[in-house]
Amino acid sequence: MTSASRALAEAAARIIPGGVNSATRSIGAPWAFASAHGATLTDLDGNRYTDYHAAFGAILLGHGDERVNSAITAAIGDMDLVGLGTTELEVRAAELVTHAIPSAEMVISTMSGSEAVFQAIRLARGTTGRRYVVKFQGCFHGSYDAIARNVISSPELAWRRDPNSSGILDDAIDHTLIAEFNDLASVEELFAAHPDDIAAVILEPVPHNVGALLPELAFLQGLRDLTAAHGSLLIFDEVITGFRHALGGYQEICGVTPDLTTFGKSMGNGYPVAGLAGSAEVMSNFTPAGGTVMLAGTFNGNAVSMAAAIATMTVLKDPEVDFYGHVYRLGDRMRDGLRQITAAHGIPAVITGVGSVFIAYFLDGEVRGYRDLLRNDDDAYATFHRRMIGKGSLMYPMSLKRNHISLAHTEADIDRTLDQADEVLGAMASEGAFALLGERA
Repeated sequence: MTSASRALAEAAARIIPGGVNSATRSIGAPWAFASAHGATLTDLDGNRYTDYHAAFGAILLGHGDERVNSAITAAIGDMDLVGLGTTELEVRAAELVTHAIPSAEMVISTMSGSEAVFQAIRLARGTTGRRYVVKFQGCFHGSYDAIARNVISSPELAWRRDPNSSGILDDAIDHTLIAEFNDLASVEELFAAHPDDIAAVILEPVPHNVGALLPELAFLQGLRDLTAAHGSLLIFDEVITGFRHALGGYQEICGVTPDLTTFGKSMGNGYPVAGLAGSAEVMSNFTPAGGTVMLAGTFNGNAVSMAAAIATMTVLKDPEVDFYGHVYRLGDRMRDGLRQITAAHGIPAVITGVGSVFIAYFLDGEVRGYRDLLRNDDDAYATFHRRMIGKGSLMYPMSLKRNHISLAHTEADIDRTLDQADEVLGAMASEGAFALLGERA
């Protein structure tokens, strides 16, 4: 039953463009939600879903975590928004970040990952006095004009000029250069073409906006060495990987320390909070520290965001909770199960991910960079996710979108989802949904 949900969606469409406040929320059924608790979403018609979408990964502990909500309630009893000076909450949150993230000597707070990236790019250009920024095909860094290009590009536009939106000035797009992930030579070519004029290289250390491209350590270390040699900044966009894969982000796992790190998404377990961290030398170029790069934001460091971040990070640090042990075990259980299922049905697939993130690419051969993802069967990928929604496991029904496991998920959730996946993939294989995969390899 979807009648009530559909009716609210239709009402929304009359007063909100497309009926949603972010384009990626428009997926069809389920159209509207009534509640979110733990690992479960309930739509307006009472249908229940095990949530693997997790608001694009913003939910880390589970929906409505009482530890986070209690901290927020306590905070707003004394503080809402002052807009001057600082507060104990802001200082405490910053301390937790600097203790956790290897690159973090100083920290600023923002409300979203897009704002954090905007600040990082402006800071890099203001610090170096250079124009160009290098990003990678397939990486997404939010809605900021300068890097809003070349994410999920079609084969004819990949690595070429592919803006994410109209309304972006040509100059903004053309001063961002595109390289291939896990291909250091493609970055070296850009430095050779623009000597002494590249301000920064920015990347998701694990490009989760196209599923999960796993980085090669030599590639990440090569970027660190290359940027240092040319006087450019290395920026890790850990808006997704930060806090989810390790308390210190993916840089804690790989041992490569960037100059700047953007973070957010899950650090507030669904509440709006993000930020930028980096070396004191670079971060001191912001105007409050006497530098020339403007730092502004009315809602930066507000009580709700800071309390949510402190509470979430406190849970992540608690050895009795064992967040990372829990989600890594469940992630391995899901990935191993999907490998067994696809093999049993004779489906060419690469099951991958890190920790709590899992993805099933439908293709033959290895997956190192975006070029390999052009072999993925996008129709099968989206169909698999759409049919899983129909079974009660909410997975975003668009090709290359990742799935997330939270602290609230259980082994029973994973096993039930694997049973559903066995039914869905078995039926798709019987229908011939994967018949052309061998020809594409």
